[in-house]
Amino acid sequence: MNGHSNGFGSAAAVAAAEYIRRHHLHEIGENQCSSTLVKHIKAPVPLVWSLVRRFDQPQKYKPFVSRCIAPGNLEIGSLREVYVKSGLPATTSTERLELLDDNEHILSIRIVCGDHRLKNYSSIISLHPEIINGRPGTLVIESFVVDVPEGNTQDETCYFVEALIKCNLKSLADISEGLGIQDRTEPFDL
Repeated sequence: MNGHSNGFGSAAAVAAAEYIRRHHLHEIGENQCSSTLVKHIKAPVPLVWSLVRRFDQPQKYKPFVSRCIAPGNLEIGSLREVYVKSGLPATTSTERLELLDDNEHILSIRIVCGDHRLKNYSSIISLHPEIINGRPGTLVIESFVVDVPEGNTQDETCYFVEALIKCNLKSLADISEGLGIQDRTEPFDL
């Protein structure tokens, strides 16, 4: 687990470790790398989940996605075609929904093909309630496993994927927290 001191106590770290043990198990093969990232978001789980669970609309919070086409019903095994904004070493990615659990707030996807170097990529994102500064917040945990491309090291591959996920999680936090502030706004009488 990648971690930096963020002002959260050891109880939060113990809880995060337990969630990771329970929900973020990846079979890591030879020549693969894996990592787990944690983000604390100052918005309640239902609000954050309303963005994350939209397998058909990752562009709602993922800044590198320009559009997504996901025909049919949203169910396990559904495919989506993701179009990536220019500037990244990719243009498209075909991804399959592996798990969508609205009760436990867990989403898992697997990349099945595409114009990029992320072969055998699989990720799990889970959301967990916590209290941040006396208000409902969300502990977001995202983990992945991916093949290390020829010519790259495990460290280089993990660093690249982690950078993308960190950007996605920061955007998710910014959007969720912005929506959360709007939800807390109450009208006043003059």
